Amino acid sequence: MSTESLARVIGTRVKQQRKSREWTLDQLAGFAGVSRRMLVNVEQGAVNPSVGTLLLLSDALGIGLPALVEPPASRAAKLTRSGQGAVLWTGDAGGRGVLVAGTEPPDVVELWDWTLAPGERHDSEAHSEGTRELLHVQDGAVAIEVGGDHYDLAKGDALSFPGDAPHAYINSTDVPTRFSLTVFEPGVGATHRTETPNA
Repeated sequence: MSTESLARVIGTRVKQQRKSREWTLDQLAGFAGVSRRMLVNVEQGAVNPSVGTLLLLSDALGIGLPALVEPPASRAAKLTRSGQGAVLWTGDAGGRGVLVAGTEPPDVVELWDWTLAPGERHDSEAHSEGTRELLHVQDGAVAIEVGGDHYDLAKGDALSFPGDAPHAYINSTDVPTRFSLTVFEPGVGATHRTETPNA
């Protein structure tokens, strides 16, 4: 799916979810902590929002990130062919964060395929409380920063760490690195917002 097509799909789903809750743009923007202008641009498919923005919106809506980028799931198996995942991050040097599979709330699991070009770094804000990440290096080497800790991983190494703390993935080598990342976010929608609009 092209970046433009993905932006339109995300925009349509955000708008559908917002309207199903009878929320105004200002309400969702306030719940998610994003600007109204950003939300309008997302709903219109005019921007390719960052992973951080998508997480804020999906958390505010109580649906989990996969629900914004994948068709509604049925009870049947869902197959994602090679190259069909949702590219939600691109680095300046060509790296990519691709969401290849995910589950429905309340306990959302995301499966990512990440590549980082030499010298690339991806910083991630803290996710919701209780989030855990599991990373397995397929090729190359990657450094992970979690809070104040630093971990150097080589091909075949794996790391489990709290995703509810600020963290970063760093390739400080001169060759590309590739890793699989699983994100577990429990209780999505458990604090589902039912507030009525303020005047």
